[in-house]
Amino acid sequence: MKRHVIFIIFALLSSLVTAQNTRMVIDSMHVAIRDFRDSVRQDIRNYRDSIREIRRHAYDSIPHEIRIGWGDQSFETLMWRNQGYPTMMPPTYLATYNEHYRYTQHWFVEYLYNLNYWYSFGVQIDYSGVVWDEVTRNGIGKEIYRDKNNSFHNISIIPTIRFSYFHREYLSLYSSIGLGLNINTGTEYDYKLRKTALAPALHTSLLGMRMGKGRFYGIIEIGGLFSLVNSDEVYMLASRIFTTSFCVRL
Repeated sequence: MKRHVIFIIFALLSSLVTAQNTRMVIDSMHVAIRDFRDSVRQDIRNYRDSIREIRRHAYDSIPHEIRIGWGDQSFETLMWRNQGYPTMMPPTYLATYNEHYRYTQHWFVEYLYNLNYWYSFGVQIDYSGVVWDEVTRNGIGKEIYRDKNNSFHNISIIPTIRFSYFHREYLSLYSSIGLGLNINTGTEYDYKLRKTALAPALHTSLLGMRMGKGRFYGIIEIGGLFSLVNSDEVYMLASRIFTTSFCVRL
């Protein structure tokens, strides 16, 4: 009986020692897991800080940005189209019609100074034009005379502010707005008998996507270019909705 009691006591003591060792092992594992988690979190924080420093250094060391781009002439294409002419008039009837419209599309150059990788400001110069023929026809549609030297041109000078709100290594998103001056000129006289007229110009970029890494990258924008004074002086209305451009940092 005495031996059984001793064996039971020994077994209990062994179990206590084993449980204590197991508890120590579990505690050690918890500490190791916690240390590993804290190390990973610190590495992530250090990585984010290093990325921020790299971006800040990049924008501080090369803050100048120049881009050259192309945009569509949606408004002009819809507004200035070939006129129809009657073909059931007497042959002696003569009238002049605007025909064969050609559209230069928008071409622009922009300079921006990056205060940081969130805010930029600069100026943009945009050109677009439309060329057409003035054709004199008789009452049965026969061409009598054609003048190919008719055109109008818009030159817009627009100070611009840009705000970037999303950044990744190869992609960033931004919006921008600019207000400036449009110069409209050409061969035609307006209702005030002017060949050259000035009007305010507004440019908005609702969504800009900058794609690339380093000094060179491309940009796609969706927005609009507006220039008007009143209903008699509308030079652009939601023109240049889509643009694409090439950019370089200097």
